[in-house]
Amino acid sequence: MTLQVTGLHVGYATAQVLHGVDFTIGAAESVALLGRNGMGKTTLVRAICGLRPPTVSAGSITYDGAELTKMPVHRISRAGIALVPQGRRVFGSLTTLENLTVVPRRRSAPDGQAWTVERVFEFFPRLAERSGSMARSLSGGEQQMLAIGRALMTNPSLLIMDEPSEGLAPSVLDVIQDRLEGLRASGLSILIAEQNVDLALDIAERVIVIDDSGTIAWSGTSEQLRADDVLLERHLSI
Repeated sequence: MTLQVTGLHVGYATAQVLHGVDFTIGAAESVALLGRNGMGKTTLVRAICGLRPPTVSAGSITYDGAELTKMPVHRISRAGIALVPQGRRVFGSLTTLENLTVVPRRRSAPDGQAWTVERVFEFFPRLAERSGSMARSLSGGEQQMLAIGRALMTNPSLLIMDEPSEGLAPSVLDVIQDRLEGLRASGLSILIAEQNVDLALDIAERVIVIDDSGTIAWSGTSEQLRADDVLLERHLSI
C-alpha cells in the first residue's frame, strides 16, 4: 500500500495553508512530519483523512491507486487508513471496552495478525485494567493509549498520528514510544506529525519538514536530520 501526495494545495475559507506538497509513503515505511507550530501539519493530516475543513483546492492524494480527495471519511478508513487525532478525542461517555468495540474491522494487520480487543489489552495492559471505566475518567496517557488502540482496531495498513506526545508525562511517553516502535517493526506504515522532534526521529525512518510557506522545505532520513544542527536550527529552532 502506497500513499502518494502530489501537488497538494489545501486551505480554509480565509487562508491557503499548503502550496504544492509532494511526498510518498511506501509499504511498511515510517515517516515523520515536522515543522513549527502553525506550519500546516494538522491541515495535511486532516486532508489525507478526508476531514473538513480544510478544503483541497488542487492536487491529488492516492492510496493504493485510489483517489482520496473526493472520498468520504468512512471510505478512506475502510481503505486502510486510521487516525489517532490530536487531543485523543476518545468517546468520553463510553467505557474503554466500548471505545474499542465500536470501530472494529475484520481484516488482517500487516503482520498477518488481526487486532482484537484481547490483542490491544496485551499491547496496553493498563487499558485492560480500566476496561470498564468511562473514557472521560482516564488519565491523559490512558486516553492516548485508548486512541491508539481504537485506531488499531480498524486493522489499518497506514496509521496516522497527530501530536501523540502532547501533554504526556515522560514515563507515559516512554511506554507510547516503545509501543510505536513495535508497530513500526511489525510492518505497519506510519505517518507521525509531531512537535517532539526526538520522539519523531526515534520512530520514523524518513522525515518531511514543512515551513511557513506551506511547502516541503526539506526531506531526508532521520539520521541525516539528527546529525545536522544547522538544519535543525533553521527549520525547527533546535
